Amino acid sequence: MWDVYDLGNEDFLWSCIAFMGGISSEQQAPCGAVSASAVCLGLRHRCSLSDKEKAKQSRAIIRYNSSRLVRDFQKKFGDITCAGLLGIDFSKPGAYQEFRETGVWKDKCNRYIEFIVEKLYEFEDDKPAE
Repeated sequence: MWDVYDLGNEDFLWSCIAFMGGISSEQQAPCGAVSASAVCLGLRHRCSLSDKEKAKQSRAIIRYNSSRLVRDFQKKFGDITCAGLLGIDFSKPGAYQEFRETGVWKDKCNRYIEFIVEKLYEFEDDKPAE
């Protein structure tokens, strides 16, 4: 996702690594792609806090697009939690290994990431001219 906005700094990628499997496999948390997209939107629209009006506008854009993204994701996939989306209990021994070996992540997780990336591009297309 960090490629969408050409952030180009691996620190941004690493800042969201714990979102895999919800938040470090705590599956009642939102899908990692959903959580990371909110971070990505914040980074994309960040600005100096000294410009109070621009910061206010940026916060509004971030909140609006994050809300849209969550609603659209839930509408398309029926849930936003890792548990609800995958139906796998990672707290059980061997569950993560089974998840990797069966390719569920290819079939499901990659679709979630693709959806998020498409939405981020869509939001960029909708962005008002500056």
